Amino acid sequence: MSPPEPVSTAIARTFLDSIQSLMSITQDLDAAPNMDSPRAVAAPPAGLDDFETVIRPGKGWIAINWRELAQSRELFDTLVMRDIKIRYKQTVLGVAWAVIQPLLQMVVFTLLFSRAPELKPAGIPHALFLFAGLVPWTFFTNAVAGAGLSLINQQQLLTKIYFPRIFVPASTAGAFLVDLFIGLLLFAILLPIYGFAPSWAILTLPILVVLSFVAALGLGLTLAAATILFRDLRFVIPFVLQTLMFLSPVFYPLTILTRPQQLIASLNPMTGIITAYRWAILGMPLDPLILAISTATSLALLVFGLFFFRRTERLFADLA
Repeated sequence: MSPPEPVSTAIARTFLDSIQSLMSITQDLDAAPNMDSPRAVAAPPAGLDDFETVIRPGKGWIAINWRELAQSRELFDTLVMRDIKIRYKQTVLGVAWAVIQPLLQMVVFTLLFSRAPELKPAGIPHALFLFAGLVPWTFFTNAVAGAGLSLINQQQLLTKIYFPRIFVPASTAGAFLVDLFIGLLLFAILLPIYGFAPSWAILTLPILVVLSFVAALGLGLTLAAATILFRDLRFVIPFVLQTLMFLSPVFYPLTILTRPQQLIASLNPMTGIITAYRWAILGMPLDPLILAISTATSLALLVFGLFFFRRTERLFADLA
């Protein structure tokens, strides 16, 4: 009979047997598939730390994401309603301001030019003639001025969250369509007072409203982007619009100009649009060529305004 092992030797043997058992169990677990654990990621190749990824904004003209604009149309509607509520909130007369401005201008211009027969169209009441030009012109100036200053007036939106920045000037211009509709509805009162009946051409007013918005939005987008880059332009916008008024047939008929002068004046988008309003409401003669040139100018302004806005949009957050 062999002598008994010492206690220390027995403990050491038991410890070694436990280690061997744990190693065998670990090997079995490694060999078995584990569906819960993620796949092993290969070690990066040598020298990968020497590379870096740099994210820069795109260069040149950036395409317009029409899908993004369509998906965010509810946001555009919300911004339009917000601008309408802000403009008429806590006002004494409310939406009546949309009528007071062109009406007062109509009275002033009627008194000023009442003794100038060359400025009065034959067979058309002078007040109606002036009001038919002042309604679209008032919308155009308000929409362009509002859109041109919209980014500066709402700088906090540009730096906090992302959304299509084009909605800021577009919603501001779109809010003034309410004033245009109210001004056009006023003709339902003025035409019977002057004993004047419109023709079938009045059905084309929705098309003219769209053309007016296109012209205002194109110039408004351009001025909005340019004003962010050059802040002193906000003082130039009212002066430019006031000068443009005298270059538009607001208080005079286009017939007082020679034919070459009419063609040059038609490069102003509001020249053809104003004459088209007078044709639709008062039945005055319409020159299709003048309207076509003004329409082409409006579309060209819109295309340029869209792409110029997108080109400078990358700088808005830094310059706001």
